[in-house]
Amino acid sequence: MLNAYDWRADRLVRLDTAVEHGPACWIDLVSPTAEEAAALETLTGIDLPSRDEMDDVEPSARLYAEDGGVFMIAAVATDLETHDPVKTPVSFILKGGRLVTVRYGQPRAFPVFIAHATNKPGERLATGESIMLGLIEAIIDRYADALEAKGVELEGISRLIFRKRDPRAMESHNLQSVIQDIGRAGDFLALIRESLSSLQRLLAYHAALSASRAPGKADREARQTLRLMQRDAAALSELSVSMSSKVTFLMDATLGLINLEQNQIIKIFSVAAVALLPPTLIASIYGMNFDVMPELHWRYGYPAAVGAMVLSAALPYFYFRKKRWL
Repeated sequence: MLNAYDWRADRLVRLDTAVEHGPACWIDLVSPTAEEAAALETLTGIDLPSRDEMDDVEPSARLYAEDGGVFMIAAVATDLETHDPVKTPVSFILKGGRLVTVRYGQPRAFPVFIAHATNKPGERLATGESIMLGLIEAIIDRYADALEAKGVELEGISRLIFRKRDPRAMESHNLQSVIQDIGRAGDFLALIRESLSSLQRLLAYHAALSASRAPGKADREARQTLRLMQRDAAALSELSVSMSSKVTFLMDATLGLINLEQNQIIKIFSVAAVALLPPTLIASIYGMNFDVMPELHWRYGYPAAVGAMVLSAALPYFYFRKKRWL
């Protein structure tokens, strides 16, 4: 799907007809077909990167200049509200003051930015570069909100593990679900870190290109915006690393609780085996088929044997309780 936008008066306006695509300052290509990609290449003179090229992990294949255009590809995380977030490559192409974006996913930052830019006047987004910086800023803001929400979730898991007084919350099947939540949080943070690293490389590359241009008021403002976004991305990256350390700690603590619970169960069985060993011995002795066993003809032999078995089981139990082994 091909969407085109232009700056009209004080707002970003979506262009509905193909004829108007010529003056557009931003063309957004979403999961394009081969026909749409070919038409856009003819219109703009840009050789669009393929999906395989966008997935290339080499920095030199993601950040380069070619035929008068600057190609910058970032990995952007999507579906952050779900249990299965994914990353999708997004190409930012600047040529002749126009921005072309190519993406195969639906990062929420894009519709948020479009809604803001089309409805709120007073912000100049007349160039492709300013639109690109606005999109990246929206992506970083989205990550900040997602990390804040994930921090609240991890705090809830921490309270469940260390401060919950309900014994049922500490049962193995509940702790296993906690492990799943912690594992998903770890995958989420790894995805955010990877995307932030990709954005930091993109911003550094674009900042280097901006520094080589002749200084001007617009360039100074763009460089200031770039520096702010670089600091924000670096701060969020450090936050994600800190949260990853907490995830590792919570995972170790949860596994430790499961081991403690299992050890407690094994301890109960061990104590039961030790406590029942003397009664078993007494019962085995009097179960022997010898002719000469005086107690067999003793009037109180049976209750005495039962009492001895009960006493021999009770003594180890109270001994273990006194030692606080139970």
